[in-house]
Amino acid sequence: MRKSLATVSISGSLTEKLESAARAGFDGVEIFENDLLGCPLTPEEIRDRAADLGLTIDLYQPFRDFEAVSPDRLAANLRRAEKKFRTMERLGADTLLVCSNVSPDAIDDDGLAARQLRLLAERAAAHGIRIAYEALAWGRHVNDYLHAWRIVRMADHPGLGTCLDSFHILSRGSDPGGIEALPGEKIFFLQLADAPPLSMDVLQWSRHHRCFPGQGGFDVAGLVAHVLRTGYDGPLSLEVFNDVFRQADTGRTAACAMRSLIALEESVAQVLGTESPLPRPAEPSGFAFAELATRDRERLGALLGGLGFSRTGRHAAEPVEVWEQGAARILLNGADPGDPGTSLAAIGLESPDPGASAERARSLLAPAPPRRRALREAPMDAVAAPDGTRLLFCRAGDPDHPDRRAGSSRAAPPAGGITGIDHVALSHPWHHFDEAVLFHRAVLGLRPHESFDVADPYGLLHSRAMSNEAGTVRMVLNIARLGDKDLPRQHVALATGDIVAVARRLRALPDVLLPIPDNYYDDLEARYDLGPERHRQLRELGLMYDRDEGGEFLHLYTATVGQVFFEIVERVGDYRGFGLPNAAVRLVAQHAPAPDRSAA
Repeated sequence: MRKSLATVSISGSLTEKLESAARAGFDGVEIFENDLLGCPLTPEEIRDRAADLGLTIDLYQPFRDFEAVSPDRLAANLRRAEKKFRTMERLGADTLLVCSNVSPDAIDDDGLAARQLRLLAERAAAHGIRIAYEALAWGRHVNDYLHAWRIVRMADHPGLGTCLDSFHILSRGSDPGGIEALPGEKIFFLQLADAPPLSMDVLQWSRHHRCFPGQGGFDVAGLVAHVLRTGYDGPLSLEVFNDVFRQADTGRTAACAMRSLIALEESVAQVLGTESPLPRPAEPSGFAFAELATRDRERLGALLGGLGFSRTGRHAAEPVEVWEQGAARILLNGADPGDPGTSLAAIGLESPDPGASAERARSLLAPAPPRRRALREAPMDAVAAPDGTRLLFCRAGDPDHPDRRAGSSRAAPPAGGITGIDHVALSHPWHHFDEAVLFHRAVLGLRPHESFDVADPYGLLHSRAMSNEAGTVRMVLNIARLGDKDLPRQHVALATGDIVAVARRLRALPDVLLPIPDNYYDDLEARYDLGPERHRQLRELGLMYDRDEGGEFLHLYTATVGQVFFEIVERVGDYRGFGLPNAAVRLVAQHAPAPDRSAA
């Protein structure tokens, strides 16, 4: 289907928005009136610029507070409409969005509203323009799409139809199934937006917190399926009011918008039982490796050795070492100039079909990763995640597997050691967070968990976990910066079946474990009755504890090296979480200054 983007959805000048929409692959745009009013180009120049970029102008909006008014107000509104019709002719736009009246002066009379909208449609038709009437969720008397349709039907003019907006329908909890009662030819336009579930005034929710489909909690795909069953053949158009998007990079946001529509088409195809426009998914089944770029190879190697890893390989021509324990592989690579001291540079993901995984990612506009020194012969099956981390799709056991190229020779794990990678945590600038959620959902097929905010001494950490259905690939997405403080940006969580043995081994090493205050353990004893001996053991070894209805979770953290720290976790039973109740204590501990050993 054709894809359109409302200019209000992205930042920048009108010309920048048009250029970014075209680069992202959109077919058309909705021009928001404020964008036109502030543009130095004439409507004719805007029309020509759009045409040169291959864009149609699908809608001009909004025209407010027109219908169900007194005769004096109607005359003024018609005068205003005539001016807009002439502007639209100059723009080459043939559809005007008319929002349901929100004025306190609006009259609660459907017959009056229908007669006045018919009059507007007659005036518009003289200019070759159609009227798309939309029920705003906060409309004074018309705030439901079926109510708007009844008025359109009563007006009975071929140039008057309805505009359906997913936010206005789903935010009110309306049943979208009623859409199928509408004739497809009378649905003149379809506007789409998702939104997170929030308890707030619907107007403020709409104006500040809309997001692209796949980033929120609405069933946008189900709504679109209802619309398509009517025979609607117009564009899928994104209209998103979002404070973050208004400040983010214009081109990047436009690309994210297009990714959301491509993924939405796939979801709609699943609902309708039709063929997907995307390559078949080849969801990752596990972690192949985590690659750390570092200038502190000696310290990091000592930490890995303390954790029980063995250096099992070194690349013949590149500065890459492979450290292994159980199914966990950590690659150490030299940091490029300008990189932080130590960072998580790449993640290897096991895939049943690496080529198909990469093809799907590219179909969803995933960018190619920058070239690095390590794995220069690295496969074409690689893309860049929104935070810049490289994602490499690989099949375990292949000769081209990255750790094989580095000469890895797998060693048996020590008793009570690390068994694999449990999850990784990636941090993002605040204006890329929603993009990251959509990326990992659409590209990798991960399911989003509930979002959480965690108190930090200097602000608030926003976090959302994502995982595949089997729980073999888990990622935690975090906001990177709180106030004027930088937190450790990334971490790798390593799984073990005997965290007590790992903790005892680490306790013998200086400055490896993150110290946890005794106050935490006093509170833990109040919250859980685990028995005196177990509480003593947790306190002595610096282990943190959580549990849910499925099982228990024990974990500890290492000190931070550069921007990276390790977490060691043991899941008991079917525990599905990530130790969230302990996150605030961990954040405080990570802000504490490192111990000064110089006087010892």
